[in-house]
Amino acid sequence: MSGTAALTALVPRVPGGRRMLARDLGRLAAWVAARYECALDLSVVVVDDTAIAELHERYAGIPGPTDVLAFPLADEPVILGEVVLSAETARREAAARGHSAYDELLLYVVHGVLHLVGHDDHDPADRRRMRRAERRALAALGRRS
Repeated sequence: MSGTAALTALVPRVPGGRRMLARDLGRLAAWVAARYECALDLSVVVVDDTAIAELHERYAGIPGPTDVLAFPLADEPVILGEVVLSAETARREAAARGHSAYDELLLYVVHGVLHLVGHDDHDPADRRRMRRAERRALAALGRRS
């Protein structure tokens, strides 16, 4: 199985830089494809809080910004999806949690991609499984959660 990823940044500055994020997206897509035995074609878009708030309200019916939105576009024969991330939320949350904005943004990517491959976090047991999967994915990228 194979995994591909494309990055679009609609903000002037991506935490960690576009090059590093694009590299890690490719590595994540390959890891997910191997781990979940699927072909994955991923598009990641980095936006500001205003843009993600508009999408959040339009598609989830919830006003205000969020950290990440995942949009499954197809699941056969290739898992095709788009993950939208808020750079502003990543910076804010990273400052509050005491780690880099890049690590926060990468966590959002991982979280969104795991939703695309079938993970959920709506009940406590599913949330624990998803957090374990997030830690495995981040470790595969050489990052700690």
